[in-house]
Parts: sequence; C-alpha cells; structure tokens
Amino acid sequence: MATLKGKKIVVVGGSSGIGLGVARAALESGAEVVIVGRSAEKLKAAERTLAGGDRVKGLVADMTKEADIAGMFDEIGAFDHLVSTAGTPPPNYPIGGADMDVVRGFIDNKLIGAVILAKHAVRTLKAGGSMTFTSGINKDRPPIPGGSVVSAIAGSFTYFARALALELAPTRVNIVSPGWVDTQMWDDIVGDAKSGFFADMAARLPVKRIATPADIAPAYLYLMQSEFMTGETVHIDGGQRLI
Repeated sequence: MATLKGKKIVVVGGSSGIGLGVARAALESGAEVVIVGRSAEKLKAAERTLAGGDRVKGLVADMTKEADIAGMFDEIGAFDHLVSTAGTPPPNYPIGGADMDVVRGFIDNKLIGAVILAKHAVRTLKAGGSMTFTSGINKDRPPIPGGSVVSAIAGSFTYFARALALELAPTRVNIVSPGWVDTQMWDDIVGDAKSGFFADMAARLPVKRIATPADIAPAYLYLMQSEFMTGETVHIDGGQRLI
C-alpha cells in the first residue's frame, strides 16, 4: 500500500459530512489537503475544525460551474489524489410529479459536476494518482416511490469509473458507495424525523447502527493507497444492500 504522507489530496465537498471525514483521516495520515466547497464560511469553519495548520487549505468553487473548477485546479497545481463527496439532497418526487428543474439541478451537481472535475483534474493530476467519486445505496435499494432519478444517477457512477479507468490509465478511478451516514444532509432531508428514521434502519442493519463519516473515510483512503485497485465500486453500507 502506498503512503499518503506528503501527498496533496483535493477533497471536493470537504467542508462537511463524509468529505470532512475524509479530509480529517487524510491529515492524520500525513497528507496535505485542499478542501473545496461553495461556502467560504463553511470552509473556514472546517479549516478550524481540522486544525491542520498549513497542511489544510480551503478553496471556494461550485462544481457545476466549469470556470470555477478550471480556475480551482489552476490554483492547486500538481496534486496526487482527487476525492469528490459533494452532493445535494436528492429529488424524491414520484415520476409523474417530477419537478424537472430540480431533477436537472441534481444531475448537474452530481453527474455533470463529476465530469467537469475529471475533465480539468487530468491537467495537473500526477502520474500514479487517483480519482474517487461517490455514489450511494439508492442505486441498490431505491426508495419507492421517488427513487428513480437518484437511483439512475448513483448507478451511473460505476460505469463512469470503469470507462475512465481505461481512458486515463494508469491513473486509477474508483467509486465509494456508502449506505446511510449521519450527516447534515439528513437533517436537511427529514428534519426532526431523522432520529426515528435512523433508529428503524439501525435495528435492521447487520451492524446495528448508522455510520458516521469516520466509518466511511477509510474506504476512500484505501482506494487512494491501493495501487492495484481501479474501475471498482467499493460498498461500505453496514450490510444495507442485504436487507
């Protein structure tokens, strides 16, 4: 396994949730981390929380805006690994009532945003580096009704990585697919009902609890460090696909 000590890692979505957990774990492994998000305020708060000194830097960029992403990679320069955990609450409309503006916004943020990241990352990503994107459990266990769009987008990442792994070889491209994770996004989706949702799911999961970002971060570190893993989707869902 390759070491992350002294490596520069770009974490898009690194100001909160799983991305913040990945940034923290990477810093603990000796890496230099650039966290990217849309909110300067959240990035500053994350920098304080991470307390990585000059080994952590926040950059404001919107992954749906190509000019932002191009400029971001110009500023970062050469780097070793890209991780993207960025996302927004998914649309949950039954297909007959889908709000197409919301659907297009979700696709732009998740899938088109990943394409933009890959397009511009290749200019300065070092040889032997990697890209790791994030899908999720909804491709395997789509919520009914209303899961068709998010399931389609989450599932597409597996094939995106397989194709990019061949196109960009020897750069490695992989996917992490988490189950439910206790992050702020769940508060945004279900509000005060979160504790009930989590209690019900935890009782069903083989591991009997809901993940934290710290539980998920090691999957990203493994994919960065494993020089023989590419074109794969790593599931880390507490057995949620089994139930």
